[in-house]
Amino acid sequence: MNPIQKRSSKKISLALSLVALVFLVILLSLLSAGLLAFILKRVGIIDFNTESNPYIPLYIMIYIFVFFGVVIATLLSRRSVKPIRDMMKATNKVATGDFSVVVKGSSIFELDTLAMSFNKMVQELRGIETLRSDFVRNFSHEFKTPIVSISGFAKLLKEGGISDEEKEEYLTIIIQESERLVDLSTSVLNLSKVENMQIMSDKAVYRLDEQIRLAILMLESKWSEKNLHMEVTLEDEIIILGNKNLIQQVWINLLDNAIKHTDNAGKLKIGLRREGHHALFRLEDNGCGMSDETIRHIFDKFYQGDASHSMAGNGLGLTLVKKIVDLCEGTIAVQSELGQGSVFTIWLPMGIENSEYIK
Repeated sequence: MNPIQKRSSKKISLALSLVALVFLVILLSLLSAGLLAFILKRVGIIDFNTESNPYIPLYIMIYIFVFFGVVIATLLSRRSVKPIRDMMKATNKVATGDFSVVVKGSSIFELDTLAMSFNKMVQELRGIETLRSDFVRNFSHEFKTPIVSISGFAKLLKEGGISDEEKEEYLTIIIQESERLVDLSTSVLNLSKVENMQIMSDKAVYRLDEQIRLAILMLESKWSEKNLHMEVTLEDEIIILGNKNLIQQVWINLLDNAIKHTDNAGKLKIGLRREGHHALFRLEDNGCGMSDETIRHIFDKFYQGDASHSMAGNGLGLTLVKKIVDLCEGTIAVQSELGQGSVFTIWLPMGIENSEYIK
C-alpha cells in the first residue's frame, strides 16, 4: 500500500464532507431555531396559539431557521474552505519565486492529496531552481576561465621578451583553451537543438556496430593516454534506422565520460547485441562510481556531480544523451556505486524488420 492509500484510509471524501456539512447546518439551524422559539414563547414575545393568523408562528420559525442557517453556514464554511485559501496563498508565493512554502494536509481526502501533490511540485521546482542557479554559476566559471587564460597569455605574447620555449607553451595553452570554448558552445548548441525537436528526423539505415567502433577510434588518443584496457564485444551487422549524426553523439559522450572518470590503467567494457527488435548497448567502467544523489540527477540539465570541477566537463553531455535516446524512443539506465565503477545500458529500437544491410 502506497503512502496516499495509507493516508486515504483515515480521510473522508469531499462529497461526503459536503453532505455532512449540509446535514450539520440543517440540524444546528433547526435546534437553534427551536431553542430560540421556545425561549421567546416562555417570555411571552411569541404566541403560537394565534387564531387570527395561524401561519404567523410558521413564518417566524422559517425566518429564525433561515437566519441561523446563514450564520452557521458562514461560520462552518470559513473553516471548510481554509485549506483552499491556504493553497491559493501558497500558489501566489510560488508564482513570485518563493519555493519554501509547504501546504498542510487536510482531513478531506481530495484536498489532502492535492496538498501532497502541491508540496511535491514545489520541491521539484526548488530543485530545478537550485540546479539552474548552479548551472549559471558553473557555466560562467567554465566560460570565463578559458577566456581569461587566452587573454592573459595573448598579452604576454604581445609584450614580447619571452623565449621560444615559453612562446610555444603559451600558444599551446591558448589553443587548448580555445578548444574548451568550442566544446562548451557546441554542447550548448547541440542540447538546444535536441530540446526543440519533437520527433527524430533525417533517418537512415546504417550499421550501429560500425558506428560504435568509429566512436572508439575517434577517442583513441584519450584512452591511450590513460593506458586504458578496452574490452570490446560488438555483435556484427546490427542494422538500425535512425538519425546517424545524433546517435553518434550518444556514443561519443558516453565513452568520453567513462574515459574521463576512469583511473589510469583502468578498464572499459563495451558491448552491443540484439535483443528482439532492440539493440542493447552496455558500457561498464571501473572508475570512481557515483553516489545515489548523483545517480538521481545524472541526466538532469545543469547538473554536475563533481562540485569541485576537478575534471573537465560542463554537465551537459549526459543530458544530451538522455534527450537523444528519448527521441529515438529508447531507454537508458545507469547502475553505480562509489568506488565500484558505473554501468550504462541503452536499449534502442532498430526500426526495421529485417537485418539486411542497406547502404
